[in-house]
Amino acid sequence: DLGFTLRESMKPQKNYVFYCQSCGDIIEKDRKFLRVLPLPSENWSSLVEEWCCHPNPFARSTLHPQHDDCFLGDTFFLLNSGNESHKSKENTRVICKRCKKMLGETVPADTIKYYVTEVIIRPSEASFSPTPRSQFVQSMVAQCLVELSSAKSTFRFTIKGDNGKIYILIWLLNSDTLLVESLGSSSSHSVFTLFGDTSMPSSGPVRTWNAVKVLYQSCIKSRNKE
Repeated sequence: DLGFTLRESMKPQKNYVFYCQSCGDIIEKDRKFLRVLPLPSENWSSLVEEWCCHPNPFARSTLHPQHDDCFLGDTFFLLNSGNESHKSKENTRVICKRCKKMLGETVPADTIKYYVTEVIIRPSEASFSPTPRSQFVQSMVAQCLVELSSAKSTFRFTIKGDNGKIYILIWLLNSDTLLVESLGSSSSHSVFTLFGDTSMPSSGPVRTWNAVKVLYQSCIKSRNKE
């Protein structure tokens, strides 16, 4: 379940509420934007040389949202910070006031960079119900893989922490895989679940759900150091 897609669902002139995904605390309440704009791909500046026969004309240009702007990236979105009370003064991290989880980071020109895996955005009139952490992260990572591979023909990815450390290497094989499980035989009653996901249907003799098929290599200290 790819869930709430920011690029498709966020519209200008509508009110939204931003929630901490970990604890459900409200981060931004009834926020309305005059402009909701997609950002260029994260490596756009490195590709300019392939298109220009002269020095990069955008080298000194930066994209900073104004108070009523929301800029959408591939794995983050940018808002104007204003005087947000949850902004850490010790460093550039933005943390939740209730659970102290990291939500994003501050960048120059009074801008907050929120990570899509840490914040849930819902229309103000919509009800909010918490989603299990593993299920939400799995769905957001799958969403990013599908969108990036279809838009940019990219099939190999790395997942990094906020410290820049690479935790896993992923090679996307198929984004349209359909998993089918028969519940008729008691000898094969083991249920295949990802990260303890409990969102799959439990009724009926056969259950099916969409999946993303990948190869992955874990980058942990005890192995795969290179």
